Amino acid sequence: MTAVVFICVLAFVLLLVFFYLVPINMWFQCVLNGVKISLIQLIFMRWRKVPPAIIVNAMVNSKKAGLNLSSDLLEAHYLAGGHVRSVVNALISADKANIALDFNTATAIDLAGRDVFDAVQMSVNPKVLDTPSVAAVASNGIQLIVKARVTVRANIRQLVGGAGEETILARVGEGIVTAIGSAKSHADVLENPDSISKLVLSKGLDTGTAFEILSIDIADIDVGKNIGAQLQMDQANADKNIAQAKAEERRAMAIAVEQEMKARAQEMRAKVIEAEAEVPMAMAEAFRNGNLGIMDYYKMQNIKADTEMRESIAKPNAESGK
Repeated sequence: MTAVVFICVLAFVLLLVFFYLVPINMWFQCVLNGVKISLIQLIFMRWRKVPPAIIVNAMVNSKKAGLNLSSDLLEAHYLAGGHVRSVVNALISADKANIALDFNTATAIDLAGRDVFDAVQMSVNPKVLDTPSVAAVASNGIQLIVKARVTVRANIRQLVGGAGEETILARVGEGIVTAIGSAKSHADVLENPDSISKLVLSKGLDTGTAFEILSIDIADIDVGKNIGAQLQMDQANADKNIAQAKAEERRAMAIAVEQEMKARAQEMRAKVIEAEAEVPMAMAEAFRNGNLGIMDYYKMQNIKADTEMRESIAKPNAESGK
């Protein structure tokens, strides 16, 4: 009895292994749907660690959609790390939408890290990108804050190596700044906001990107600061500070010159006092040598007294003349 149970269990296990290694149900599905995949190929897929269900489902879907795909190509794409289901769905959608997309291009886009099915969907249903607030200044110095909506669709031919959404938004922001900066007055921009869109679209901002810009619509425009007046005020304050600094420099130089003149005057006064201190010594020496007599000394004193009297008489007249 135990041997019979063991044999039944072993047979069941072997049967499971057989159906796992030999996917007869998938081969039967291929036969019913007209997909040419042999049973040997399905077994080899197991050995190559490729899930047969993914390849079979992709082949059936493509066959029903009227596409002829090779199982070897799908298997190679899976082994390369690609998404077989996404590629097949993208090819079917592109075929129904009359978009030129071949298998090699689709697999290249998928292996490049982009969602090829989402790209095809974006080609059919364009996507709207909202730009952040862009601040720009018109020629009259008034700041404008602009928000725009960019309608784009995927460019299948440039999905591999093309720039993404960030580049589109950056280029549109740059174009808005250029358009507003070239306007003579902010009132002209407020009156005709479509002039921004026309100028930005004419620059070919989608060159080298994975998208094609369909339209640029100005969603909102707000008037910001008077940058021109603020710059003039800042310049005036800077000029005032420079003038004050130069005036302070001139005052410091004048004080230095005045102090230098005072120092020189004190030096000259010291020399005069020193010279006057030597006069009595010289007179004494002259008395001892006989070069100066008593009468000469009295005459000199009389002259000195006469000079002082004349100066005292002339001084009130000088002050009254002032």
